[in-house]
Amino acid sequence: MRNSRDETLPGWTYDNAEFFALEREHLLLSSWALAGHRSDLKAPGDFLSVESCGERGLVVRGEDGKLRGFYNTCRHRAHALVSTEKGSCGHAIRCPYHGWSYNYDGTLKAIAAEKSFPDIDKAEFGLRPIEVEEFLGFVFVRFKSPLDSRGAMSVAERFAPYRAEMEAYRTTEMVSRGTGWHCDIPVDWKNLIDNYLEGYHVPTGHPGLQRMFGSSYTAEAQPSGVSRQIGIIRDKPSENWSERMYQRVAPQPEHLPESRRRAWCYYTLLPNLALDLYPEQVTSFEVMPIGPGKSRLRARRWTLPDQDRRHRAAQYLSYRINSQVQREDEELVASVQQGLKSRGYSFGIFSEKEAALRQLHEMVRQAVPVALLAEPPEPGTLAAVNAKLHHDLAA
Repeated sequence: MRNSRDETLPGWTYDNAEFFALEREHLLLSSWALAGHRSDLKAPGDFLSVESCGERGLVVRGEDGKLRGFYNTCRHRAHALVSTEKGSCGHAIRCPYHGWSYNYDGTLKAIAAEKSFPDIDKAEFGLRPIEVEEFLGFVFVRFKSPLDSRGAMSVAERFAPYRAEMEAYRTTEMVSRGTGWHCDIPVDWKNLIDNYLEGYHVPTGHPGLQRMFGSSYTAEAQPSGVSRQIGIIRDKPSENWSERMYQRVAPQPEHLPESRRRAWCYYTLLPNLALDLYPEQVTSFEVMPIGPGKSRLRARRWTLPDQDRRHRAAQYLSYRINSQVQREDEELVASVQQGLKSRGYSFGIFSEKEAALRQLHEMVRQAVPVALLAEPPEPGTLAAVNAKLHHDLAA
């Protein structure tokens, strides 16, 4: 086994079906996923749906005002209970397949043609729950309880080092803007997050961000599994129209401390979720693994409701700038994905500028210790080898 603190994950872990199955079971399903925002859950029966690694979930506002999370799966024949991103359940959560309905607390309310189930006990067929947590207005779910103590932390506990500065953005008062954006990309989820977590590549990979930030870009990681990156918009006008206009019109909200009024701040909740806080809006960066070497990128945005023309102009310009950044990143990670399979590469090394990247790789190794091996075990043996490594390392 290698010195995991000095070297990155080996290339073979980025496109291996057996390894992905272990990641899914031991890391991804026990991590927090973003369902949405409280502004879409105003009244009893309002819901948000969420997917992660093949599991479907929903969050619903109860008659008592509480948020509850459930698997989005009918207990009768496994059909999805809701099929839209958000909406209202009406008077009950009703399955569109056979008409079974559930109360907002997940208990089975009614069965169509109930007499055809003479021996059924409704108490046994309530919806199966999932964890749900609201943090600064954002709603998160977790499908599986983690085994390790760090993973078991709540979202609030994870973000505790940054909570005070994040609260300044008044995210609890925000509202969602549209349904967001998503695309599927033939790149492993770790490759995408690796790229997101470090600003080391900004000077060469993102000339636009370099023009805007200069040398101000900083990054740090916290033991709780969160990280923060900050770029300060400098005053020197950019040669690019979108960047120059953003520098000119970007609002400087009085509710933000002066140090944040010209800052783009990126907060990551490892392993695969981030919130990007700008003076004019908040956006999400969600990497949704859909298979070995395959991911779905998703982005959503939220703003304070009282937006003026200056805010809207800044949002448009920010979108233009970040669309170019996204195109650049897609080219970068596509090249990396190909290179990870090359005989010319086995593993990389960490720069001091890649502390958050190192933290992610340590998290993966802790959850799936077979990643400590420089070469993959024989096909069909990864689960057994991983279990033995878990046992040996715990001993």
